[in-house]
Amino acid sequence: MSIDKKFVDQLAIVTSKAALASSYLVGKKDKIAADKAAVDSMRTNLNQFDIRGEIVIGEGELDEAPMLYIGEKLGTNKGPEFDIAVDPLEGTNFAANNQPGALSVIAIAEKNNLFKAPETYMEKISTKINEKNIVDLDYTVKKNISNLSDYLNKNPENLTACILDRPRHKEIIEELKKLKVNLKLITDGDVSGALLVTEEKYNIDIFLGIGGGPEGVLAAAALDAFSCSFQGRFIFDTEDDKVRANKMGINDLTKKYELHEIVAGDSIFCATGITSGDLVKGIEIRDNEFFSETLVTHKSTGLKKVLKLKQNL
Repeated sequence: MSIDKKFVDQLAIVTSKAALASSYLVGKKDKIAADKAAVDSMRTNLNQFDIRGEIVIGEGELDEAPMLYIGEKLGTNKGPEFDIAVDPLEGTNFAANNQPGALSVIAIAEKNNLFKAPETYMEKISTKINEKNIVDLDYTVKKNISNLSDYLNKNPENLTACILDRPRHKEIIEELKKLKVNLKLITDGDVSGALLVTEEKYNIDIFLGIGGGPEGVLAAAALDAFSCSFQGRFIFDTEDDKVRANKMGINDLTKKYELHEIVAGDSIFCATGITSGDLVKGIEIRDNEFFSETLVTHKSTGLKKVLKLKQNL
Protein backbone atom coordinates (compact mmCIF):
# COMPACT_ATOMS: atom_id res chain seq x y z
CA MET A 1 0.00 0.00 0.00
CA SER A 2 1.16 3.53 -0.67
CA ILE A 3 0.24 6.71 1.17
CA ASP A 4 -1.83 9.24 -0.77
CA LYS A 5 0.44 11.94 -2.24
CA LYS A 6 -1.89 14.66 -0.90
CA PHE A 7 -0.36 14.09 2.55
CA VAL A 8 3.03 15.36 1.32
CA ASP A 9 1.64 18.86 0.82
CA GLN A 10 -0.46 18.69 3.97
CA LEU A 11 2.48 17.64 6.14
CA ALA A 12 4.76 20.26 4.61
CA ILE A 13 2.21 22.87 5.68
CA VAL A 14 2.18 21.37 9.20
CA THR A 15 5.97 21.57 9.56
CA SER A 16 6.16 25.01 7.95
CA LYS A 17 3.58 26.39 10.38
CA ALA A 18 5.40 24.79 13.32
CA ALA A 19 8.64 26.31 12.03
CA LEU A 20 6.97 29.71 11.75
CA ALA A 21 5.65 29.48 15.34
CA SER A 22 9.13 28.64 16.60
CA SER A 23 10.80 31.31 14.44
CA TYR A 24 9.30 34.11 16.56
CA LEU A 25 11.43 32.82 19.46
CA VAL A 26 14.71 32.43 17.55
CA GLY A 27 17.55 34.08 19.43
CA LYS A 28 15.48 34.62 22.59
CA LYS A 29 17.65 32.18 24.60
CA ASP A 30 14.58 30.15 25.62
CA LYS A 31 14.69 26.73 23.99
CA ILE A 32 11.73 25.44 26.03
CA ALA A 33 9.44 28.23 24.78
CA ALA A 34 10.68 27.78 21.19
CA ASP A 35 10.01 24.04 21.41
CA LYS A 36 6.57 24.53 22.96
CA ALA A 37 5.54 26.94 20.18
CA ALA A 38 6.41 24.31 17.55
CA VAL A 39 4.69 21.53 19.52
CA ASP A 40 1.46 23.50 19.99
CA SER A 41 1.31 24.45 16.31
CA MET A 42 2.01 20.91 15.14
CA ARG A 43 -0.61 19.37 17.44
CA THR A 44 -3.29 21.90 16.43
CA ASN A 45 -2.73 21.38 12.71
CA LEU A 46 -2.42 17.58 12.83
CA ASN A 47 -5.69 17.41 14.75
CA GLN A 48 -7.48 18.98 11.77
CA PHE A 49 -6.47 16.12 9.46
CA ASP A 50 -8.89 13.35 8.54
CA ILE A 51 -6.57 10.68 9.86
CA ARG A 52 -6.33 8.28 12.77
CA GLY A 53 -2.81 9.04 13.84
CA GLU A 54 -0.71 7.86 16.76
CA ILE A 55 2.61 9.29 17.90
CA VAL A 56 5.10 6.41 18.07
CA ILE A 57 8.22 8.58 18.20
CA GLY A 58 7.76 11.75 20.20
CA GLU A 59 9.28 14.00 22.77
CA GLY A 60 8.38 12.10 25.89
CA GLU A 61 5.59 10.13 27.44
CA LEU A 62 2.12 10.82 28.74
CA ASP A 63 3.21 12.55 31.96
CA GLU A 64 5.40 14.93 29.96
CA ALA A 65 2.61 16.79 28.16
CA PRO A 66 2.43 19.38 26.57
CA MET A 67 4.99 17.53 24.47
CA LEU A 68 3.70 15.42 21.60
CA TYR A 69 4.00 12.27 23.63
CA ILE A 70 4.34 8.63 22.64
CA GLY A 71 0.87 7.09 22.37
CA GLU A 72 -0.91 10.41 21.76
CA LYS A 73 -3.76 10.12 19.27
CA LEU A 74 -4.06 12.82 16.58
CA GLY A 75 -6.51 13.67 13.81
CA THR A 76 -10.27 13.63 13.45
CA ASN A 77 -10.44 9.85 13.94
CA LYS A 78 -11.62 9.45 10.33
CA GLY A 79 -9.55 8.24 7.41
CA PRO A 80 -6.33 6.21 7.21
CA GLU A 81 -4.36 5.00 10.23
CA PHE A 82 -0.82 6.35 10.52
CA ASP A 83 2.16 5.97 12.78
CA ILE A 84 3.67 9.42 13.33
CA ALA A 85 7.22 10.38 14.34
CA VAL A 86 7.87 14.00 15.31
CA ASP A 87 10.60 16.37 16.37
CA PRO A 88 8.77 19.71 16.31
CA LEU A 89 12.02 21.56 17.03
CA GLU A 90 15.16 19.64 16.10
CA GLY A 91 18.10 21.69 17.35
CA THR A 92 16.55 23.56 20.28
CA ASN A 93 19.87 25.24 21.05
CA PHE A 94 20.16 26.39 17.43
CA ALA A 95 16.81 28.16 17.71
CA ALA A 96 17.49 29.61 21.16
CA ASN A 97 20.86 31.01 20.07
CA ASN A 98 19.94 31.96 16.48
CA GLN A 99 22.37 29.45 14.99
CA PRO A 100 22.02 27.60 11.66
CA GLY A 101 20.20 24.30 11.28
CA ALA A 102 17.05 24.37 13.45
CA LEU A 103 14.30 22.27 11.84
CA SER A 104 10.72 21.18 12.36
CA VAL A 105 10.46 17.51 11.43
CA ILE A 106 7.74 14.88 10.94
CA ALA A 107 7.51 11.44 9.34
CA ILE A 108 4.51 9.20 8.82
CA ALA A 109 4.05 5.58 7.81
CA GLU A 110 1.10 3.22 7.73
CA LYS A 111 0.10 1.74 11.07
CA ASN A 112 2.70 -0.61 12.62
CA ASN A 113 5.32 0.38 10.02
CA LEU A 114 7.35 2.80 12.16
CA PHE A 115 9.48 1.44 14.96
CA LYS A 116 8.09 2.23 18.40
CA ALA A 117 10.82 3.18 20.84
CA PRO A 118 11.13 5.15 24.05
CA GLU A 119 13.05 8.41 24.08
CA THR A 120 16.57 7.12 24.61
CA TYR A 121 19.99 7.20 22.95
CA MET A 122 20.93 5.24 19.86
CA GLU A 123 24.17 4.20 18.21
CA LYS A 124 23.80 4.98 14.53
CA ILE A 125 25.63 4.92 11.26
CA SER A 126 24.59 6.04 7.78
CA THR A 127 26.21 6.28 4.35
CA LYS A 128 25.06 6.82 0.80
CA ILE A 129 26.07 3.21 -0.02
CA ASN A 130 23.24 0.73 0.22
CA GLU A 131 25.23 -2.51 0.15
CA LYS A 132 25.81 -4.98 2.94
CA ASN A 133 29.12 -5.56 4.67
CA ILE A 134 30.71 -2.26 3.65
CA VAL A 135 29.80 -0.16 6.69
CA ASP A 136 28.40 -1.75 9.83
CA LEU A 137 27.78 -0.76 13.45
CA ASP A 138 29.63 -3.89 14.56
CA TYR A 139 32.82 -2.97 12.68
CA THR A 140 35.61 -0.87 14.15
CA VAL A 141 35.99 2.72 12.94
CA LYS A 142 39.16 1.64 11.15
CA LYS A 143 37.41 -1.21 9.31
CA ASN A 144 34.47 1.00 8.29
CA ILE A 145 36.80 3.67 6.90
CA SER A 146 38.98 1.10 5.15
CA ASN A 147 35.94 -0.58 3.53
CA LEU A 148 34.43 2.77 2.55
CA SER A 149 37.74 3.94 1.05
CA ASP A 150 38.04 0.78 -1.03
CA TYR A 151 34.42 0.89 -2.18
CA LEU A 152 34.50 4.57 -3.16
CA ASN A 153 38.02 4.33 -4.52
CA LYS A 154 39.10 7.22 -2.32
CA ASN A 155 41.92 7.60 0.16
CA PRO A 156 40.82 8.06 3.81
CA GLU A 157 42.08 11.66 3.69
CA ASN A 158 39.54 12.31 0.92
CA LEU A 159 36.63 11.03 3.04
CA THR A 160 34.56 13.24 5.34
CA ALA A 161 32.77 11.98 8.45
CA CYS A 162 30.01 13.84 10.27
CA ILE A 163 29.72 13.30 14.03
CA LEU A 164 28.20 15.07 17.02
CA ASP A 165 30.88 16.96 18.94
CA ARG A 166 30.41 15.27 22.31
CA PRO A 167 32.82 13.93 24.99
CA ARG A 168 31.35 10.45 24.41
CA HIS A 169 32.79 10.52 20.88
CA LYS A 170 36.34 11.38 21.93
CA GLU A 171 37.76 7.97 20.98
CA ILE A 172 35.94 7.84 17.63
CA ILE A 173 37.09 11.36 16.77
CA GLU A 174 40.71 10.53 17.74
CA GLU A 175 40.59 7.40 15.58
CA LEU A 176 39.20 9.34 12.60
CA LYS A 177 41.95 11.94 13.02
CA LYS A 178 44.57 9.19 13.12
CA LEU A 179 43.16 7.84 9.86
CA LYS A 180 43.37 11.40 8.42
CA VAL A 181 39.61 11.46 7.70
CA ASN A 182 38.14 14.96 7.35
CA LEU A 183 35.69 15.83 10.12
CA LYS A 184 32.46 17.80 10.19
CA LEU A 185 31.69 18.19 13.88
CA ILE A 186 28.13 19.26 14.67
CA THR A 187 26.93 20.59 18.01
CA ASP A 188 23.30 19.48 17.68
CA GLY A 189 20.82 18.37 15.08
CA ASP A 190 21.59 14.78 14.27
CA VAL A 191 18.57 14.33 11.99
CA SER A 192 20.17 16.75 9.54
CA GLY A 193 23.63 15.29 10.28
CA ALA A 194 22.50 11.83 9.20
CA LEU A 195 20.89 13.26 6.06
CA LEU A 196 24.10 14.91 4.85
CA VAL A 197 25.10 11.57 3.28
CA THR A 198 22.16 11.76 0.85
CA GLU A 199 23.59 14.15 -1.75
CA GLU A 200 27.08 14.63 -3.19
CA LYS A 201 26.81 18.40 -2.70
CA TYR A 202 27.06 18.03 1.09
CA ASN A 203 30.37 16.18 0.74
CA ILE A 204 29.73 13.82 3.68
CA ASP A 205 30.62 10.15 3.20
CA ILE A 206 29.61 8.75 6.59
CA PHE A 207 27.60 9.79 9.63
CA LEU A 208 28.24 7.93 12.88
CA GLY A 209 28.08 8.08 16.65
CA ILE A 210 25.55 8.14 19.46
CA GLY A 211 22.57 10.48 19.29
CA GLY A 212 18.86 10.56 20.00
CA GLY A 213 16.82 7.44 19.20
CA PRO A 214 13.79 9.45 17.98
CA GLU A 215 16.07 11.42 15.65
CA GLY A 216 17.43 8.12 14.33
CA VAL A 217 13.97 6.88 13.41
CA LEU A 218 13.10 10.19 11.72
CA ALA A 219 16.34 10.20 9.73
CA ALA A 220 15.75 6.57 8.68
CA ALA A 221 12.43 7.55 7.07
CA ALA A 222 14.18 10.04 4.79
CA LEU A 223 17.27 7.89 4.18
CA ASP A 224 14.95 5.09 3.01
CA ALA A 225 13.62 7.30 0.21
CA PHE A 226 17.19 8.17 -0.83
CA SER A 227 18.17 4.45 -0.86
CA CYS A 228 20.94 5.15 1.64
CA SER A 229 22.04 2.75 4.37
CA PHE A 230 21.27 3.19 8.05
CA GLN A 231 21.73 1.03 11.12
CA GLY A 232 20.73 1.81 14.69
CA ARG A 233 21.11 0.20 18.10
CA PHE A 234 19.18 1.63 21.04
CA ILE A 235 21.02 2.19 24.30
CA PHE A 236 19.07 1.28 27.41
CA ASP A 237 21.27 2.40 30.32
CA THR A 238 18.81 2.56 33.19
CA GLU A 239 16.30 0.09 34.60
CA ASP A 240 13.54 2.58 33.71
CA ASP A 241 14.69 2.56 30.08
CA LYS A 242 14.66 -1.25 30.04
CA VAL A 243 11.19 -1.47 31.57
CA ARG A 244 9.79 1.06 29.06
CA ALA A 245 11.44 -0.81 26.19
CA ASN A 246 9.93 -4.12 27.35
CA LYS A 247 6.49 -2.49 27.57
CA MET A 248 6.85 -1.38 23.95
CA GLY A 249 7.64 -4.93 22.90
CA ILE A 250 11.43 -4.60 22.67
CA ASN A 251 12.81 -7.81 24.14
CA ASP A 252 16.32 -7.90 22.67
CA LEU A 253 17.87 -4.75 24.17
CA THR A 254 21.13 -5.11 22.25
CA LYS A 255 19.67 -5.73 18.77
CA LYS A 256 21.15 -3.93 15.78
CA TYR A 257 18.33 -2.67 13.56
CA GLU A 258 18.57 -2.38 9.81
CA LEU A 259 16.75 0.44 8.07
CA HIS A 260 13.84 -1.74 6.89
CA GLU A 261 13.25 -2.82 10.51
CA ILE A 262 12.92 0.81 11.62
CA VAL A 263 10.67 2.01 8.83
CA ALA A 264 8.74 -0.40 6.60
CA GLY A 265 6.52 0.14 3.60
CA ASP A 266 5.72 3.62 2.34
CA SER A 267 6.62 6.75 4.26
CA ILE A 268 6.58 10.53 4.00
CA PHE A 269 9.19 12.77 5.63
CA CYS A 270 9.16 16.57 5.95
CA ALA A 271 11.78 18.83 7.51
CA THR A 272 11.21 22.60 7.39
CA GLY A 273 13.97 25.07 8.15
CA ILE A 274 13.49 27.39 11.12
CA THR A 275 16.99 28.84 10.82
CA SER A 276 18.96 28.36 7.60
CA GLY A 277 21.26 25.32 7.57
CA ASP A 278 22.86 22.77 5.26
CA LEU A 279 19.58 21.18 4.14
CA VAL A 280 17.11 24.06 3.85
CA LYS A 281 16.75 27.80 4.40
CA GLY A 282 15.00 29.16 7.45
CA ILE A 283 11.69 31.01 7.75
CA GLU A 284 11.51 34.43 6.11
CA ILE A 285 8.72 36.88 6.91
CA ARG A 286 7.90 39.67 4.45
CA ASP A 287 4.88 41.90 4.89
CA ASN A 288 1.91 39.61 5.53
CA GLU A 289 3.50 36.46 4.11
CA PHE A 290 6.07 33.92 5.19
CA PHE A 291 8.37 31.82 3.06
CA SER A 292 9.57 28.33 3.99
CA GLU A 293 11.76 25.58 2.60
CA THR A 294 10.96 21.94 3.38
CA LEU A 295 12.91 18.85 2.45
CA VAL A 296 10.21 16.34 1.51
CA THR A 297 10.46 12.66 0.62
CA HIS A 298 7.75 10.19 -0.38
CA LYS A 299 9.15 6.72 -0.85
CA SER A 300 6.53 5.18 -3.14
CA THR A 301 6.59 8.05 -5.66
CA GLY A 302 10.37 8.56 -5.48
CA LEU A 303 9.80 12.19 -4.48
CA LYS A 304 12.89 13.84 -2.98
CA LYS A 305 12.98 17.61 -3.21
CA VAL A 306 13.06 20.92 -1.40
CA LEU A 307 9.56 22.37 -1.45
CA LYS A 308 9.37 26.18 -1.32
CA LEU A 309 6.11 27.55 0.03
CA LYS A 310 4.69 31.05 0.34
CA GLN A 311 1.82 31.36 2.81
CA ASN A 312 -0.18 34.13 4.41
CA LEU A 313 0.49 34.94 8.06
